[in-house]
Amino acid sequence: MKYIVKFFPEIMIKGDAIKKKMVRRLHENVLRLLKRLDEAIVTTKYWDKIEVFVPAEQPGLVNEVEKVLLNTPGIDQVWRVKQFPIHNLDSVVEQVVPYALPLIKAKTFAVRARRAGHHPFTSLELECEVGRLLCEQGEGLGVDLKKPEVKVEFDIYDNTLNIIEARLPAMGGYPIGSQGEALSLMSGGFDSTVASYLSIKRGVKTHFIFFNLGGKAHELGVKQVAIHLWNKFESSHRIHFITVPFEEVVAELFRSVHESYMGVMLKRLMLQAAEQVAEQLGIQTLITGESVAQVSSQTLKNLAAIDQACTKLVLRPLAFMHKTEIMAIADQIGTRQFAETMPEYCGVISRNPVIDASFHRTLKEAGRFDDTVLQQAIAKMAISAVDQLVEQIVQSSPIEVVTDLEQTDVLVDIRAEIEQQSKPLHGAISVPFYQLAQAAKKWSADRRYLLYCKKGVLSQLHAQYLRDAGYSNVFVFRANQGSSE
Repeated sequence: MKYIVKFFPEIMIKGDAIKKKMVRRLHENVLRLLKRLDEAIVTTKYWDKIEVFVPAEQPGLVNEVEKVLLNTPGIDQVWRVKQFPIHNLDSVVEQVVPYALPLIKAKTFAVRARRAGHHPFTSLELECEVGRLLCEQGEGLGVDLKKPEVKVEFDIYDNTLNIIEARLPAMGGYPIGSQGEALSLMSGGFDSTVASYLSIKRGVKTHFIFFNLGGKAHELGVKQVAIHLWNKFESSHRIHFITVPFEEVVAELFRSVHESYMGVMLKRLMLQAAEQVAEQLGIQTLITGESVAQVSSQTLKNLAAIDQACTKLVLRPLAFMHKTEIMAIADQIGTRQFAETMPEYCGVISRNPVIDASFHRTLKEAGRFDDTVLQQAIAKMAISAVDQLVEQIVQSSPIEVVTDLEQTDVLVDIRAEIEQQSKPLHGAISVPFYQLAQAAKKWSADRRYLLYCKKGVLSQLHAQYLRDAGYSNVFVFRANQGSSE
């Protein structure tokens, strides 16, 4: 199987030096990701495309390769193609016509050909000859050059014919690492995850910092989202996940700051802490998920007062987006289901929040806060690579892993519905992870409930949630080699 990777259009309009640098970076990212799947995958870099060859004897590899290519920043389209050697016009026709005949049955069609190299025929001659034979031999409804139901597309590069089976829209944006690094303030909700995604999509190597206000379960939930974003869009690079314990900071806020300024002050303290952590990591930019006027702390005056606490550049990708747009992107990238089950702890400290904070009053409130509490929190931060979080969660095994089922056990498949449908787990009840909290309320106390997911990460996380909620009869199931899915 062959794929042709087309670059994000903005890459192609850059100056030659910048374009070469971005294409080289994208090729390095793609190569790193694909070699993890199979060393036999071959890539070839050109000035305007990357070609990817997947071993024909491994058809199961194709879906994994497509997933990687479609979710790699910098790629605009992925063309799935059939490749053939050709010598003349007749050899092109011999390959294209049999391929296209079943496609045009009872449909209008058009033929689109492109060439690169020296040939004894033109692109127009190719289109006319292929179109003539399709009309004579096929059962189509005729040629429609403006709005055809089927486009028969192929290109020729020197002595190679590529018949385009499908054009798959990809992520777009710039290659990861081509636009520097940023530290994203991550709460695990809709806004911070979408803001992080948009940063990644723009080619920014995006690290995550989490301020823990809600205990172990909240931290595990945010780690889960970070793993998802990294694994799907950013795994070509090693990314940091930083946890800062903020419970004592919140306690000091209640003690020292007027209730109306707690929301503004909390955001200021988060920026101050993030700035110090970013400085240690050599990062110059912060990312937040704030959207103008979405909540009380996000009025223009409040945002200005918040930014006053930080000297680094603060980017807000969602600044002028409304909630339905943000949620649509969350659906697209697969973070909605995580966000819907994530507690929003920032909101619990708001008391008659100010919506037009003055700089003078903000500084006065900041002066009442004991800064040593913030410094102590920063000193207790934990830094991990996101790729190591998966190993930490599975290897630490805070929840017992069961491999042998007992007669009264209930096997619970917590994968998303689409995964369950494509690869069912025999004997399991279906409870997607985002429905677990409600489903567990109806579970019997005298039976064991064994949570299953593909890699064991989600099951560990959600078993921990349920244990923290008082469900002591929840365990993790890991299938033996002989188990069927």
